[in-house]
Amino acid sequence: MGDRLVADAVVERLTAWGVERVFGYSGDGINPVLGALRRAGGPAFVQARHEENAAFMAVGHAKYTGGVGVMLSTQGPGAVHLLNGLYDARMDSVPVVALVGQQSQTVLGSAYQQEIDLQSLFKDVASGFRQQVNSPDQALMVIDRAFKAALATRSPAVVILPHDVQQEPAPELEHEHGVIPSAPLWSPGKMVPQDQDLHDAAAVLNAGSKLALLVGQGARLAQEEVVALAEKLGAAVVTSLLGKPYVDEALPYAAGTMGHLGTSASGWVMANCDTLLIVGSNDPWTEFYPPPGKARAVQIDNDAKAIGNRYPVEVAVTGDAAEALRALLPLVKHRTGWLADVERHVDAWRSLSEARAFTAADPVNPERAVRELNGRLPDDAQVAIDVGSCVYWYARQLHLPAGVPAHLSSTLASMGCGIPYGLAAKLASPDRPLVVLSGDGGMQMTGMAELITVSRLWKNWKNPVFAICVLNNRDLAEVSWEQRETETEPRFDDSQDIPDVDYSGYARLLGLDGVRVENPDDVGPAWDRALSADRPFVLDIRTDADVPLLPPFPGGQELAQSMEKALETEGNNHALELLREYVRLEIEAQL
Repeated sequence: MGDRLVADAVVERLTAWGVERVFGYSGDGINPVLGALRRAGGPAFVQARHEENAAFMAVGHAKYTGGVGVMLSTQGPGAVHLLNGLYDARMDSVPVVALVGQQSQTVLGSAYQQEIDLQSLFKDVASGFRQQVNSPDQALMVIDRAFKAALATRSPAVVILPHDVQQEPAPELEHEHGVIPSAPLWSPGKMVPQDQDLHDAAAVLNAGSKLALLVGQGARLAQEEVVALAEKLGAAVVTSLLGKPYVDEALPYAAGTMGHLGTSASGWVMANCDTLLIVGSNDPWTEFYPPPGKARAVQIDNDAKAIGNRYPVEVAVTGDAAEALRALLPLVKHRTGWLADVERHVDAWRSLSEARAFTAADPVNPERAVRELNGRLPDDAQVAIDVGSCVYWYARQLHLPAGVPAHLSSTLASMGCGIPYGLAAKLASPDRPLVVLSGDGGMQMTGMAELITVSRLWKNWKNPVFAICVLNNRDLAEVSWEQRETETEPRFDDSQDIPDVDYSGYARLLGLDGVRVENPDDVGPAWDRALSADRPFVLDIRTDADVPLLPPFPGGQELAQSMEKALETEGNNHALELLREYVRLEIEAQL
């Protein structure tokens, strides 16, 4: 045994759990583990520019790979910085494990430098599992239980490692009272729904005539089953934001994403269906569901406590989505339902989205900036999306090829996730091209810092394509439109203006490449350059902040009136003209 420390045993256990990389930032409280990582030669340590970004990377790793993301920090400020990424994982149901240093046990309670009550700090975000390792004999058991808890509950687990415990000799566990052995092993199994629930669900579905499926991320392993059931029921398919990558939007009955940032077709489907089947979704936009009492509803989820959270369902089917849908398929009647009406509204939406993208703006319409990626996005690409108005354009304009993963901070909706997510995806699959869609707000919040990390790592990637599209409108546009829409307030310049930055020039300063685009006709060729570049590439696209973030009609019509009043108060005639043009296009599409 000799010099083998608890820190070495912790690192060995990470390897036993299949951890390939740990995202973090160094600090004295976690130095023994960092030393153990150096001695072991793996897992790889990925140094972010900030612990929050390391946490986002760990969440991104979990989302793109399906495994557990692991983050690491010191105590005090390092631990506090992890919180945002941990909440991102909690709210999007992602398994991550945080290894957090702590001051030595001998000084705890003395108000020592960087001493924080970490158990209290992480009480909410890691309510499923948080534990301080107080004894060397306890270390491996706590690590194992953290991974099992993260996987079983799809939520964050936190392991607190006091500095002195990390430095203790790694023990040989004795077979005696008070010593608990454990193993780095976990198997998810399959949750098979009950027969009676399936028959009850089929009865509701068979009684309906205008059926819709709301598909969330819980259907990621049930994509074929969703299509088979929808086609047998003659149902429309709507997705949550997290469910968008798991439905082929080329299907004639795929109405797109629901909610405030969703499509007009999805708004029409949800307003007019008489029966709703929710599959693996916990989407919070309840005002965009059918009015309670208008539609009968069934929900399938492997988390029993999630069923009925967002809509008053009649039947709960607890089980894996694929298992439940396969079992349900022979129990439902074949019909064409309302497909003709659904397909007409889907076609109208597709025409509307194209018309929006090609509406003249000053200088570039952001919808066109994203739409030009269609047909160019490689079939083996991965996509990361930051938070802000770029999410609207992703939801409405980007058609993902089958099998292309796309992820963002959805439920927490935290700006700054884009490049950290992209880095995690690229490190997991360095042979695949990577695209990041970001606003200039997210780029300034974390992206410019983590572009330094990109410049440090990219030469080791088999495929160097890392294309970052910055929708540069010098405005925190989503909030500007929220001020107009929900508050009927004019835009507050002091809070909404952000500095103009030469993002492509900054990329070149770091040894990367990039181009500024100010002409709509140059957007497509710029995407071609970025996707064939021999190094990471920044598209700095000067977009128009006055392009409205119009919610889908019919519900969005009243909100558009609030926007119009606010713009009149502002005296913003350009935005007013664009809003009225978008409203006109929307009304024509509804007809």
